[in-house]
Amino acid sequence: MDVTITPSRVAGRARAPPSKSYTHRAILAAGYASQTTVRDALWSADTKATARAVSLFGGNVDRDDDSLEVEGFDGQPGVPDDVIDCENSGTTMRLVTAAAALADGTSVLTGDGSLRSRPQGPLLEAIADLDGEAFSTRGNGQAPLVITGPISGTEVSIPGDVSSQYITALLMAGAVTEGGLEIDLETELKSAPYVDITLEVLDDFGVEAEKTKTGFAVDGGQRYDPADGEYRVPGDFSSISYLLAAGAIAGDDGVHVEGAKPSAQGDTAIVEIVEEMGADVDWNRDEGTIDVSATDLEGVEVSVEDTPDLLPTIATLGAVADGDTRITNAEHVRYKETDRVSAMAEELGKMGVETTEEQESLTVHGSESTLEGAAVDGRGDHRIVMALALAGLVADGETTIAGAEHVDVSFPNFFETLEELGATLDREN
Repeated sequence: MDVTITPSRVAGRARAPPSKSYTHRAILAAGYASQTTVRDALWSADTKATARAVSLFGGNVDRDDDSLEVEGFDGQPGVPDDVIDCENSGTTMRLVTAAAALADGTSVLTGDGSLRSRPQGPLLEAIADLDGEAFSTRGNGQAPLVITGPISGTEVSIPGDVSSQYITALLMAGAVTEGGLEIDLETELKSAPYVDITLEVLDDFGVEAEKTKTGFAVDGGQRYDPADGEYRVPGDFSSISYLLAAGAIAGDDGVHVEGAKPSAQGDTAIVEIVEEMGADVDWNRDEGTIDVSATDLEGVEVSVEDTPDLLPTIATLGAVADGDTRITNAEHVRYKETDRVSAMAEELGKMGVETTEEQESLTVHGSESTLEGAAVDGRGDHRIVMALALAGLVADGETTIAGAEHVDVSFPNFFETLEELGATLDREN
């Protein structure tokens, strides 16, 4: 689907979708449990992939409005009777890879072309070190993956600077092993707040895990059992970033965002970033609301070491701001659905934005740029699509985004929300 955006001002109320990160973990945690109701779940392309994996392991997931009724496999995933297709969801593949290592037999995981190019090698090596079998069919550390369990080891070391999802996957699986798991980090952990999310979800499901001096540890023999058999998913700050940015660059009369209660999400940093750039921001943490309105923005320097999903949003804000916006510690952002550093540099470049790209950073030269409408490519990446849509709100002329349907991954009603806020856009299938 192509979406064409006409320059627009936005105002009004918008509700953030539920967190994709929390929903993934909640669905799999409910799979490890016996019977759970997951309320306010995000039902998107990615989270559906995790739900299908739970079903293939012997559980069942039924959707009822915004809730999921999950019949779990009670800590003992069965051998799937079909290949687990993770489609475009890296979170699904990594979390499910560790779950597959618990099954007494062989599981096969694959995904679309983008997912089959993403690194899984360190997690495969960790499973092998835990006495399981794990390999890439192409021998390159990328899907398709073949996993044979059950694992039996209790100690493993793994790099922390490739993906925090490896640690999440091992912690979630380790809780239901006999001996538990100690995870030593070989390198500094990047995207650390995502492991904090995992620890929070585990705690809500009655599972104890902890940080150690060298990494993380989880005792074995635990049961996933949330209070009253329910878990509620919080709002998604990665998605909130687009609503805040829309208000900061085009919300003369203000945008009111609901569903923004504090949580362990590192992407809550977007509130401080937008405020530091000069937007008028008021976050009522108790009510879970944020009000933001547009003012002249100034460039800033921001590290995305712990917040990789914010890079596309910050890049668009930088294109509108005066001065330079330098986004640092960004090398790991190159290993997402697409290389988001290059993607934003190249697509914003089509719109007249000057950037300087280095291996670990992206600098957006706002004062040297003139945002102009153009035909751009979403690169099959939901976050690139949404960030470019924001740029289209304030560009001179129409902006057409190819592949706009990929917002279904995390924010299925993104364009409807923009329209409700006053944006003018056309869809063409």
